[in-house]
Amino acid sequence: MSCNFGEKVKITIFGQSHSDAIGVVIDGLPAGKKLDMDKISSFMSRRAPGKNKFSTARKEGDVPEILSGLVEGVTCGAPLCAVIRNGDTRSKDYENLRAVPRPAHSDFTAFFKHNGFNDIRGGGNFSGRLTAPLCFAGAVCMQYLEDKGIKIGAHIEKIAGISDCRYDSVNVDFKDVSEKEFPVLCDEKGKEMQERIEKARLDCDSVGGVIECAVTGLPVGLGEPMFDGVENVISHAVFAIPAIKGIEFGNGFAGSDMTGSENNDSFTVCDGKIITETNNHGGILGGITSSMPVIFRVAVKPTPSIGKQQKSVNLLTREEESLVIHGRHDPCIVPRAVPCVEAATAVAIMNLM
Repeated sequence: MSCNFGEKVKITIFGQSHSDAIGVVIDGLPAGKKLDMDKISSFMSRRAPGKNKFSTARKEGDVPEILSGLVEGVTCGAPLCAVIRNGDTRSKDYENLRAVPRPAHSDFTAFFKHNGFNDIRGGGNFSGRLTAPLCFAGAVCMQYLEDKGIKIGAHIEKIAGISDCRYDSVNVDFKDVSEKEFPVLCDEKGKEMQERIEKARLDCDSVGGVIECAVTGLPVGLGEPMFDGVENVISHAVFAIPAIKGIEFGNGFAGSDMTGSENNDSFTVCDGKIITETNNHGGILGGITSSMPVIFRVAVKPTPSIGKQQKSVNLLTREEESLVIHGRHDPCIVPRAVPCVEAATAVAIMNLM
């Protein structure tokens, strides 16, 4: 299994949804940085489950326990290792999934990948639970990036066809979205989204959506052409988040409907700095940062674990079976995925820097 990312700052994520603990090892962090653990805990609480009715009822504190890499709260150059204990597990809820996979879930591919020995409990190491240590790694990286004036923020751009406003791609205003329980720019649109999520929950169903992320303060010149472009590195990290099924930078697919004269961003000079008047390119040209805000959006599929009866196949008998999924699952994963996108982006930018 490949649970590693990065060449300069390397992270390795370990554990399963229902194992004793999950965690992360971060290697390559510069020594001498005092980490603000309160800030890290606050960031991780945004992803934590069991806080409202639009997330799973599973309750986990998601408190990171530092095993190595810090001396009196300061990085010492050794790999930073943190574990997060699992507590509120109900493994019996997954017994009927051992041979009958959930539609649209990794149960099917994991069974064949690991010859039937995959950990089915909570999805094992394919679970969204593994984004908790990812968020820890991202929160650590963000503190290094903030020292360089780099800020990362994301918000819900769409849920079930209901759209929030988008960031101004030239002058990004994060609007303290991270302080909100439901991270949208427009609270009225957020209420409509929550109503749609509640309807799906009551119908034993789920909905998906889109998350928009922005990075400000990046210098011009980060990244490489071809295989190590900024889009490549960010995409590699972001697709570690289960349920992410698509990504677009800047205008993305909408740019394919434009002419070159409409899509091109004219260069200009502002206070002695070369910028672009618009930012259809999303802050990246030729795989390299242009100093404009990096803007991208990711598509999040509906949670596959739903309460409705579904059609599946018994992997042992090769006969069709009806499946009813038990357990506690998010009717919409999008709100809790917002800090995960920020975290994956921070890890990616840390490596680019």
